Amino acid sequence: MYESNYMALDVKTDLEHKTSVLVIDDDRDVRDAFVGLLQIHGINVVGVGSNGKEAYEMYRELRPDFVLIDAAMPFYDGLYGMEKIREYDANARVILVTGTTIKDYGLSYSHPTKIIAKPIDIDEILNIISHQR
Repeated sequence: MYESNYMALDVKTDLEHKTSVLVIDDDRDVRDAFVGLLQIHGINVVGVGSNGKEAYEMYRELRPDFVLIDAAMPFYDGLYGMEKIREYDANARVILVTGTTIKDYGLSYSHPTKIIAKPIDIDEILNIISHQR
């Protein structure tokens, strides 16, 4: 049976704007690792989810600066989530994380901001975020 992991995190407000990120991955350990690493580096993780449908719903609700989304997930994959987010906001910054080669996906319709291959290099993600702000 499918159990949703959709969760908006309690966010403290700061005087300065911190970059906000939504983390979407069906693997709880990967999600937790992303959240921890991003927070250590001063990134405000505003929510986590486990499929593309949750990504879209949370994006509409939370309007994060970035969405970090896994491409391959059961039920509603990251490509579904990215497409729905782009339909809602063509300027959304979506970083697609994939464990396969890029040509395996038909990405021309949704144009991710950046595609990152697994295993993840946190420095690469931080570099993308800092240059896209």
